[in-house]
Amino acid sequence: MTRFIVKLPYESSVQPTPDLWVLVALVGLPFAAAAATPAVARQLGNRTAYYAAAVAAVCLALVASLAGTHGGASVTWVGPLSVTFGFYVDGLATFVGALASGVGVLVFVYSAGYMREEPGQTKYYATMLAFMGSMLGVVYAGDLVVLFCFWELTSVASFLLVGHYSEERESRYSARKAMLLTVGGGLFMLVGFVLLASATGTYSLAAMLADPAATRAAVEQAGLLFPIVSLVGVGAAAKSAQFPLHVWLPNAMAAPTPVSAFLHSATMVKAGVFLLGRMRPILVGDDWTHIFVTLGLVTMLIAAILAVCATELKELLAYSTVSHLGLIVAGFGFSTAVGAETGVFHILNHAAFKAALFLVAGIVAHEAGTRKFSELGGLWRDLPVVAGVTAVAALGMGGVPPFNGFYSKELLFEAAYHLAAHDGGLTWAYPVIAVVGSVFTLVYSLRFLAVFFGEKPEALGHVHRAPWSMNGPPLLLAGFAGVVGLGGVTAALGFPLAPVESFVGHVAASTLPPGADHLSFHYYLPTYVSPAVVMSALALGGGALTYLVWERVQAAVTGALDAVPPLGADWWYDTLVFGANRASTATHRTLWTDRLRTYATWTFAGAVGLGGLGYLATSVGVPLATPTLGIPLTVILAVAALAALAAIRAPSHVAGVLALSVVGFGVTVFFVLASAPDVALTQVVVETVTFVVFLVILDKLPSYYGRIQRSRAARDAVLSVLVGGFVTVTTLVATGATPDSIASYFVENSVPEAGGHNLVNVILVDFRGIDTMGEISVIAMAAVAVLTLIVMRERGETP
Repeated sequence: MTRFIVKLPYESSVQPTPDLWVLVALVGLPFAAAAATPAVARQLGNRTAYYAAAVAAVCLALVASLAGTHGGASVTWVGPLSVTFGFYVDGLATFVGALASGVGVLVFVYSAGYMREEPGQTKYYATMLAFMGSMLGVVYAGDLVVLFCFWELTSVASFLLVGHYSEERESRYSARKAMLLTVGGGLFMLVGFVLLASATGTYSLAAMLADPAATRAAVEQAGLLFPIVSLVGVGAAAKSAQFPLHVWLPNAMAAPTPVSAFLHSATMVKAGVFLLGRMRPILVGDDWTHIFVTLGLVTMLIAAILAVCATELKELLAYSTVSHLGLIVAGFGFSTAVGAETGVFHILNHAAFKAALFLVAGIVAHEAGTRKFSELGGLWRDLPVVAGVTAVAALGMGGVPPFNGFYSKELLFEAAYHLAAHDGGLTWAYPVIAVVGSVFTLVYSLRFLAVFFGEKPEALGHVHRAPWSMNGPPLLLAGFAGVVGLGGVTAALGFPLAPVESFVGHVAASTLPPGADHLSFHYYLPTYVSPAVVMSALALGGGALTYLVWERVQAAVTGALDAVPPLGADWWYDTLVFGANRASTATHRTLWTDRLRTYATWTFAGAVGLGGLGYLATSVGVPLATPTLGIPLTVILAVAALAALAAIRAPSHVAGVLALSVVGFGVTVFFVLASAPDVALTQVVVETVTFVVFLVILDKLPSYYGRIQRSRAARDAVLSVLVGGFVTVTTLVATGATPDSIASYFVENSVPEAGGHNLVNVILVDFRGIDTMGEISVIAMAAVAVLTLIVMRERGETP
């Protein structure tokens, strides 16, 4: 394809700054609507779908109102950490925001027909709206902390939606798998964000994107480029289902079909590739290219092969989604402008044809009562409109010209060939993998389309036509995909589809690093032979031939997975997760012995081990203490030490408790001598209550301790010494750095800031007011729980 290079500044100075309150309204409206859904559902019933669609339409209008703006808008959130509740608007945000809200309108309308007889509609619409708000929050986040918060909210909403049919075991398993992998990947991403903020001195994503060159220089100077790229890549790979973290997406098809169309074609799975597009101007380079091009193309190939082996419609669409997400990841992995165009254009194309196909799968399952390929065929006679939609969408998915998916796939071929021609060596594997993956892409696309042709199974019977609310959304999506595809034909004739070209070019420009050439994007049917055209021809020809023997491919792959289970990523997931469950059960049986000595041993040993490991890892220096002991303090400490030895040697419970009380009251006198009367008073109360409680329960215990094995006594002695040493070291480290400055701060600020004269009370009430409030809340909740148990017992109820 011919490109016209136009030099543009990285940021346009003529675009106005976005309005903060418009952004707050855009992100907040879906959450407010979700909160109001129970009340609305009681009034509207099944028509709640149109209420949700209206909310999505308003969000789409707000997205459109921000389309001409660029930049960030924020308010301070956590000032000392440079965290702001900020938003950022550019072409990429507008693009993905329009997808999230625009496809949301169509999916909600579709849900009016699909969810009519389904259970839990109120929960469904409320969660779908909350998810849309979370996705918009991810898209417009201008701060790394804000982005992470909304990122995790999408996982929570997805968990509820995938597990919508919560009474079914498959739904619960699928929801847990999706939650574990996406949230786990998000934690890796969070570490990457923290490293990025530590290198740049801010969490503001808007500030980083305002000067990507300076941000990258700071990251490279800190030596953190590769770790950040890798950690962010894990988060993106988990959310966008890249190999081997793709295993959650096929299982997520247990969700209702509208959920699959919304989350797993146009929104949630796009969050990962959106993150790559957002970080691309800052982090793109050799490390970025090697990681994401390899990851994306490997995912594209493996998932395409698995899609050919699928036995039902949604399973095929799930694996095909993984494959096409791999294509997008690979596109963003290339550091060239062609790579940016590949990623952006295929996000658009994939959202159009894949959302349409998911909705088609829902119509087939809803009207035919099955999604299995073996039970379907000849549906075009009963569903002619749906068959036409499927033809446009499936051929676009297969990359057949002149349908829309062909053009973005050809861009991938062009980027892969140019990288291989430039770098040589092993990079020649990139165009080969891209072609082979495209061969299988065409095969599974033709398989999906084939259910509408051929002979109709006798057991299928008559298939009723779906209502307009279900036919309309996929028809609109396929119509858009068809228009984009025809735009390539008209462009070859000299009449390009200017709005689409201009918009894709604008969005792609926002993912380019500083100093890159911003291209005037064009797409059209090829008019001359090029390496990309040859690769497309090989993919189409190979796909057509392979389709004739797809059953052999299916048998070979299925046989290999059955014979060698570790070849399947599901085997690894199940082995690790259920293996961890079994290990947890075994550990529980080992530790849960109903013996206090065992619990104390493991607790203290774990604390000393983890704390000591932390000290060793950080190479903490232990300051030397030089206390000044007077005669009274020396006497008190000596008495406490003798009492501690007496407690160890005590022949009975009563003697042991009395000896421990001597130790406690000795500590009380120590606090008095150290001018800490409040702490001393607390110690007196604690020791008195403890002594009384011990005496009350002594009659429930044996009269004597009994004998203890020497090995156990030696173990306890060693552990006691280690605990004492650890506490001593911790005390010295905690107080040896700047104790005077800490003390002086509270002394100097207690009266002017808090208006109090008792330093301990001021610290508890004012400086630690939130902590104290939390502690009081915990006590109050515990009191309520105890009161409830007492009331239930008086009523004869079993808790």
